[in-house]
Amino acid sequence: MSPSSLSSPKAQAWHTLSASESLEILQSDQAEGLSSQQVSDRLNQYGKNELVASAGRSKWQILADQFSNVMLLMLIGVAVVSAAIDLAKPEFPKDAIAITLIVMLNGALGYFQENKAEEDLAALKKLSSPNVRVIRDRQIQEILSPELVPGDIALIEAGVQIPADGRLLEAVNLNIREAALTGEAQGVIKDSALLFEAGESLGDRLNLTYQGTEVLQGRGKILITATGMQTELGKIAANLQSVENPPTPLQQRMGQLSNVLVIGALALVAIVVSIGLLRGGKFLDLLETSLSMAVAVVPEGLPAVITVTLALGTQRMVKRKALIRKLPAVETLGSVTTICTDKTGTLTQNKMVVETIYTAEYGVQVTGNGYAPTGEFSIPQPLPSQVQTLLTAVTVCNDAHLQQNAQAEWVVIGDPTEGALITLGAKAHLEQAELAVKFPRLSEIPFTSERKRMSVLCANNIDHNFVVFAKGSAESVLACCDRLQFDDHDQPITEQQRQKILEQNNQLASKGIRVLGIAHQPSEVMLEPKDLEQNLIWLGLVGMRDAPRLEVADAVALCHQAGIRTVMITGDHQLTAQAIAQDLGISEEGNISVTGQQLEVMSDAELDQISAYTSVYARVAPDHKLRIVQSLQRSHQFVAMTGDGVNDAPALKQANIGIAMGITGTDVSKEASDMVLLDDNFATIVAAAEEGRSVYTNIRRFIKYILGSNVGEVITIAAAPLLGLPDVPLAPLQILWMNLVTDGLPALALAVEPSEPDMMKRPPFDPQESIFARGLGSYIVRIGVIFALLTISLMLFAYYNTEDTWNAHWKTIVFTTLCLAQMTHALAVRSETRLIIEINPFSNPYLIGAVVLTSSLQMALLYVPFLSNFFGTTPLTGKELAVCFGFSILMLVWIEMEKIAVRIYKHFNHQA
Repeated sequence: MSPSSLSSPKAQAWHTLSASESLEILQSDQAEGLSSQQVSDRLNQYGKNELVASAGRSKWQILADQFSNVMLLMLIGVAVVSAAIDLAKPEFPKDAIAITLIVMLNGALGYFQENKAEEDLAALKKLSSPNVRVIRDRQIQEILSPELVPGDIALIEAGVQIPADGRLLEAVNLNIREAALTGEAQGVIKDSALLFEAGESLGDRLNLTYQGTEVLQGRGKILITATGMQTELGKIAANLQSVENPPTPLQQRMGQLSNVLVIGALALVAIVVSIGLLRGGKFLDLLETSLSMAVAVVPEGLPAVITVTLALGTQRMVKRKALIRKLPAVETLGSVTTICTDKTGTLTQNKMVVETIYTAEYGVQVTGNGYAPTGEFSIPQPLPSQVQTLLTAVTVCNDAHLQQNAQAEWVVIGDPTEGALITLGAKAHLEQAELAVKFPRLSEIPFTSERKRMSVLCANNIDHNFVVFAKGSAESVLACCDRLQFDDHDQPITEQQRQKILEQNNQLASKGIRVLGIAHQPSEVMLEPKDLEQNLIWLGLVGMRDAPRLEVADAVALCHQAGIRTVMITGDHQLTAQAIAQDLGISEEGNISVTGQQLEVMSDAELDQISAYTSVYARVAPDHKLRIVQSLQRSHQFVAMTGDGVNDAPALKQANIGIAMGITGTDVSKEASDMVLLDDNFATIVAAAEEGRSVYTNIRRFIKYILGSNVGEVITIAAAPLLGLPDVPLAPLQILWMNLVTDGLPALALAVEPSEPDMMKRPPFDPQESIFARGLGSYIVRIGVIFALLTISLMLFAYYNTEDTWNAHWKTIVFTTLCLAQMTHALAVRSETRLIIEINPFSNPYLIGAVVLTSSLQMALLYVPFLSNFFGTTPLTGKELAVCFGFSILMLVWIEMEKIAVRIYKHFNHQA
């Protein structure tokens, strides 16, 4: 049969087919494998077992994008016209050069911010095993992973990563960790003989293996069914390429602000030039006036101030264990309304922890965190003998090892479930190495999916006899028992006692707890293998789970208080997910949860209806997570998605804020994220959200400050020719100085204004709100008009009261007053409600420093000859300087009077 007639692997539901059917479809042989000719044909048909990256933006595209902002485009136009006018006079084009430098600075800041290499697919490729053992041409060969093709027979064993998706042909005690793909903490026991329905969820297809997962123990033989982009990992890669990053609220608001400012500036220029020409003015003079207005209306320092503000926010977040990969994400956190969180490793420890022990006479609760061998038992020490025997059994009947790594963290080598049992024994000071000497293993019957138990025969060097220890599913181990252990004796087990044990088992399982049954059998003679699991003595039940992180419940409660909803999306079992969600306060008893199978048959409209109130999604596949995030976004939710596995990457990228785990997270999840939690602590998200709210509040504060001043400048410049003055009061270079220095330094200081104490008791900021919302726009216009009225009054006074109105003296008075008025404005704008005398001036020492420094620099422009010549100023007398200070203080008085008026209005309105 030719390669083209081979059935398409991606079209098959391999988990519904037997091993022989799968081999027939792929024309392969379990013993002989593929021939060299078949491999060559299939490489041509399917390509290499690699993930294909899509082309991203080039560096030149990123650089070009920096100059697509309408404000920068307008400034470039102003620079060109200004240079042409200066060269025509001729004069040195210092204004054009200064404007060009500002444009280049803003472009460079943006370029370096966005020039981050897209490493998502490179990280995905790292998950591929470099070498694979396969059967080809009747021989076992070792090949590179990219050379695998559908139909290959691959051999796997403990410690290797699965190189491609496959159908199991053989499985011997095969345990595979699929947490990176499905979100499950514990390993999955695989069985090649099982068959499943077509709609079975990804995590329950126990006869399949997936690329990127890890073999914990056992060995197996798999038939490769999908390679490269057709694997489950490849589908995630394709999803990552198709997901577009939506603009952040700040980017949207800054775009809106740019459009408003540019349109406003052009309209004002057109009005002034038109009126000037009608009044007989010279076009060149009017053009120079319009250039000054254009420069005045555009806050050249604003992009740089915002970038620095966000950078400062990232530094503060790093101190709180949150690493921001993309600057706009700092502010975006303040708008989050919903956090979609993975369970494993995010809400939980990603470590199985024993919490409950049930013996014939005792119910014992055990505390502890992770694999650290420290914790308390709920019964007094020394532990009763039946409990001590149970702990000995779980430690000896065990193939895992507990040890400390280089960072002094306790880790498990082997199966996480067995690691939890060793940790349990260590909490009772039972050392595995010491017990191995007391009870050396003589033989064992390993765990199988059919028997669901493991048994070991050991010599008992304490009394020189023998002993069998067994563990496994409660039903399986209990079926081998005919006696029940008490402290000082054992007795035949009754049917009533069996029922009680099974009820305890079902109770724990209904709470999402994994339960194991433990038994033993002392013997004076060495038993034959067939007798090891006969007539055992029941010791008790051990209940374990991937326990919640200790601090998460408080973090979830704080999210609720802040108006942020928490939604759990996990690949784990439904009962486990519901139990954890109820423990943490994410959902309440009786609330519904939705499974991946249910999602599979839902339309987007049906999903939109249930996503409004469903807080738990279980047994979901990667594409389900993406659909849930998209559904919430269609409901106008602003979504943060947390996760650590490969399966989380598409949803992380789709979400408004993608949050990856820094310790347990895969490279893929980190590269797809906007923020990385350095401590993998869900509570850190809450701290980051508070910081985000504070950053956005401060951004609004300094926009209010900058634009209020700029509106005053524009009106003043526009008024000069209309009032018959021979020249505009401010040159473009002076306006640049005001916009960059006298605006910029106090604005940066306002960016670190301390967060208000009730920040997390307010609802999230509406991501759709305009930058001018909640009174900001009216404040800018109102204060700008007051700025202009004060400055115009002073301008007319100075012009008609200076000896030579044609020199720069009256302009210097106007220039200086505007700069000093901005300083008093900065002090007043710290709070919308509190008067300046009610605010501790040293709570933000940076603002005091910025005001003093900026005022000093302004004085240098007046009295240092070089600077005075360059900026076109003249020295002021003491009386003139006093007038400048007096007019600037009037700005502060006005704003404080506004606060008092609002306070009085609210007082009388409240009384009414």
